[in-house]
Amino acid sequence: MKLQEHVDARMNLVMRHGNGGIRINGRDHNAPCMVAPGLLQSEWIDSLDSLSDESLAQLWAIEPRVLLLGTATPQHPRIRELRSRLAARQIALEVMDLGAACRTYNVLAQEDRPVAALLFP
Repeated sequence: MKLQEHVDARMNLVMRHGNGGIRINGRDHNAPCMVAPGLLQSEWIDSLDSLSDESLAQLWAIEPRVLLLGTATPQHPRIRELRSRLAARQIALEVMDLGAACRTYNVLAQEDRPVAALLFP
């Protein structure tokens, strides 16, 4: 009997990170990305300074319960504002380094959990 791995095309898994980029579903991204099962937005914003309600509008439609933020600057002033906006929508924010965010996103997405990630290489 031949066993084949079933890969959901809409899963959007992170295959690697490092060297200033992220590989998602075999495609390299060198700028910040918003990723969730069924959503991949690259060339989205330039930096954490650009985070706004408008830049996050696509998230509201998919209704994540957990939002992972992968960045090298976990103490950025925008993070406090983001945490408040997300709390009002009952979305938990977890801030971690890029590698941890990529790994955590993959696990939660494969468990069919309502997760999204903002990844800043």
